[in-house]
Amino acid sequence: MSYVNPDPEPDRTPGLEPGGGVPPGETPPAESSMPEAGPREPEATTRGWAKAPLTIILVLVLVVAVGFLAYALALIL
Repeated sequence: MSYVNPDPEPDRTPGLEPGGGVPPGETPPAESSMPEAGPREPEATTRGWAKAPLTIILVLVLVVAVGFLAYALALIL
């Protein structure tokens, strides 16, 4: 099996100057430098858990804990 170099031959590649440089106009222009040209992204408004869901979760945890405690006391007595 012989090795084939995947790079193009510099002598046969169009648009290359001697030494490997590229003349102006041969490459596409770089992307635009306009800083706010894209779509506007909304500000991040959420900052963690809201008070209502957190309160509901804590109440449910307390109810389950009291239920387990009552069940354990019922088994003992």
